Amino acid sequence: MMADEASTRLFPTEPASHLRPRSRSVKSLVSTPESSFWRTFCSSSFQPSSLHLPITSLSFSPDSSLLASASSTSVRLFSSLSLSNPDPYPYPYPDSEPTPFATLPLPDLAYSPSFRCDGALIAAGCENGSVRVFDFPKNNKSPKTLRRLKAHSCASRVVSFPLLDHKLCLFSAGDDALFVQWDLPTETPLFTVPGAHRDYIRAGAPSPVSPDVFATGSYDHTVKIWDARVDSGASASSVLSINHGHPVESVLFLPSGGLLATAGGNTVKLWDVIAGGKPVYSVETHNKTVTALTLAKVRDDTRLLSVSIDGYLKSFDFSRFKVTHSMRYPAPLLSVAFSPTGTIRVVGTNNGLIYMGIKKKKDEFEGQVRSNDFAWSVPLPEKPTTRKNIRYFKRGQSEKPSEGDFVIKKPEKVKLKEHDRLLRKFLHKDALVSVLKTKQTTSIMAVLEELVARRKLIKCISNLDNDELGLLLSFISKKATVPWCARFLMDLAKWVLEIRAEDIRSGGTEMSVHVRTLRAMVAHEIQGYVILGSGATVRTFTLERRAPY
Repeated sequence: MMADEASTRLFPTEPASHLRPRSRSVKSLVSTPESSFWRTFCSSSFQPSSLHLPITSLSFSPDSSLLASASSTSVRLFSSLSLSNPDPYPYPYPDSEPTPFATLPLPDLAYSPSFRCDGALIAAGCENGSVRVFDFPKNNKSPKTLRRLKAHSCASRVVSFPLLDHKLCLFSAGDDALFVQWDLPTETPLFTVPGAHRDYIRAGAPSPVSPDVFATGSYDHTVKIWDARVDSGASASSVLSINHGHPVESVLFLPSGGLLATAGGNTVKLWDVIAGGKPVYSVETHNKTVTALTLAKVRDDTRLLSVSIDGYLKSFDFSRFKVTHSMRYPAPLLSVAFSPTGTIRVVGTNNGLIYMGIKKKKDEFEGQVRSNDFAWSVPLPEKPTTRKNIRYFKRGQSEKPSEGDFVIKKPEKVKLKEHDRLLRKFLHKDALVSVLKTKQTTSIMAVLEELVARRKLIKCISNLDNDELGLLLSFISKKATVPWCARFLMDLAKWVLEIRAEDIRSGGTEMSVHVRTLRAMVAHEIQGYVILGSGATVRTFTLERRAPY
């Protein structure tokens, strides 16, 4: 009896089919040049201070010999030799953590450390509005304060030297919306614009082609480009003004100087400065606010790195408009820096940790033939070839299967529709416009519900131009009373009319026709009734206002 009970409690010898791990595809095992490059970095982390203070800014010197990190009331300087620890083990060990060789004290919270083009000076802003310029400590001497610049009444969040060989001026901007170009020898402002923006100035970048051109980004959603060679003062106007659409957190000129990258909200946008601020591309791969941008040297190319509060670092190839790599960190990211030599990558978090990657080994794609005048292109991995046996050639390529043969058919490739392909690329507005042009109700409703699930429908409605808005209103006015989609479309119609009210009023007769058609159909449905037997029951719609998508 005991043996029978024991035998009934045994588990099955084979696991269920749905519990078995999925087999990895061949494509996931193939190494690309981009992924191979980022795998050559050995990751580690360290904490500059015993207090868990946010790392608000990171900056490398032009020769990559020093790293400056701003947190709390000090700017700490680290040597690249101490960062490049020869120990292969990670930095959690206390004996192997890099220690700063100098600390620049500031009277209040420190912001935006910036090195001069020759690396001889460093400047930083303060919460009290002052800007301090320091000389580097040499021969184990304490850091020396060379200049104290005072013009801001609030925090000076943006401090930067020009990128070109112009050593006597400095740019600063702050929460008081004041933008200043300083003359360092005399400590006097050369170019001043009070009220440069209507809100806090939290981002700025010097131009790589002119020492007098500077871009500022503000929480009033605008980015302005200033030229210090024109007249300053309260009546001074910017050379170019761009509306990003979100509070701007970071601004960066690309190496050519003709393109400008702006970060705000969860988007990074590229603008053509030469064409008068024409939008070039929008990257929407982050889920939360993008906090910082920087440039990275990947072999012979340049990548745009962006970090966000969602903990992701994204590498964007702006020559192909493609995100080429992504890295996940266990904390919200506030700052990022990449050494000009391309050997050290650092990111700062809100909990006081600095995550660092040091290039230790050469990747397999760097072994390329080079000469004095040219370099071969990076080879791509070869595609696996199918080896055919001798029976295949004896049979012949045109041989047809006999009656007893078992034919293995090749799986047919699923051909995606255009809106599905656009959704896979996260081009939400283009996908919505594409499916509206097909005039297929089922496909349009599927795309709308997918945009609701991704929380992108309201944003797509805001970005539609007048012709695209007419397509959406035409669909709503025709299908708003279809029973299976009426509830969804009626709520959508209310949001469209609220968000784009001004565009609909100024859209002309076509817009007004769509709105009148929708109003007439809704009124007809509300007044309709269905006779049941001898009585009558009035069928009405209950239009409930729901939360935005």
